[in-house]
Amino acid sequence: MKAMVLKQRAMISSEPLVCQDVPDPEPGPHEILIKVHCCAICRTDLHVIEGDLPEAKSPVIPGHQVVGSVIQTGADCQRFQIGDRVGIAWLRRTCGQCQFCQSGRENLCEQSLFTGYHADGGFAELAVVHEEYAYAIPDVFSHLEATPLLCAGIIGYRALSRSELLPGQRLGIYGFGSSAHVVIQIAQHRGCEVYVVTRGEKHRQLARSMGATWVGEYAEQMPKKVHSAIVFAPAGELVPPALMYLEKGGTLALAGIYMTDIPQLNYEESLFYERNLRSVTANTRQDGQHLLQEAAQIPIHPHLTTFTLEEANKALNLLKNDQINGTGVLVMDD
Repeated sequence: MKAMVLKQRAMISSEPLVCQDVPDPEPGPHEILIKVHCCAICRTDLHVIEGDLPEAKSPVIPGHQVVGSVIQTGADCQRFQIGDRVGIAWLRRTCGQCQFCQSGRENLCEQSLFTGYHADGGFAELAVVHEEYAYAIPDVFSHLEATPLLCAGIIGYRALSRSELLPGQRLGIYGFGSSAHVVIQIAQHRGCEVYVVTRGEKHRQLARSMGATWVGEYAEQMPKKVHSAIVFAPAGELVPPALMYLEKGGTLALAGIYMTDIPQLNYEESLFYERNLRSVTANTRQDGQHLLQEAAQIPIHPHLTTFTLEEANKALNLLKNDQINGTGVLVMDD
């Protein structure tokens, strides 16, 4: 099969992903082999490629927002049949036995494995995953529309849950990339006002076009404080102003898998009056299932820019430089 392979971590501007033919993967027991239709790109791919995350597998095929059709099943498979459409996401495997797995918090399992990081992912024509960690894709979504839901959507959904936003309240969003443009639609569907802080004019235009109540470049410009907020941008310097512009008792969720250092906080300005600061770590499969159900009911309409598989370096470089509105998606040849 053809795949974009990372042999050595490097800045994406040096185009470290190499297009080459590699052996087709074989499904083991309880695993399914899928023909990949498309795979969305993500900032986590950048963190893997550029070395922001510790190296886990080398060489590796990145990509963890994968939509494809089952073409082969391994021994003892029961969930999916040949021809079923499925999604592969970031969370790939957990131990199932630890205190976190046993208490509905498998996202904190210390033996977790992740797609496109510990194992090869979806920047390829074929991919393998354990059937219990694959998602059935609702019929309302096309192949392309489903891809950003499998990480941007799932992580955004968990971040929204962690922010403790209630229906009808005000939500602040910092950074308006792939996750944020899904979350705004969920929040609006719940009757919430959304205030967006983002540095890119194209991102601000997209937020306005999607019905944000207010859009600006700095938190200090917001006309009202918000009840909950999410920082999607991997920029620790956004945390102090985001906390300052929370209502009393409000919650700020940090959605990134990687973030630059957070500056020193002033307790009275940032945290007093029971303001809460919460991190987000990966997701549970239940997060993914709930997100897909709610997204289908709304339904979510992702903003997409497509690229060929061979254009993966180009697409990720554009993502790094905030030049993609919504989500970039790699499309495989039929």
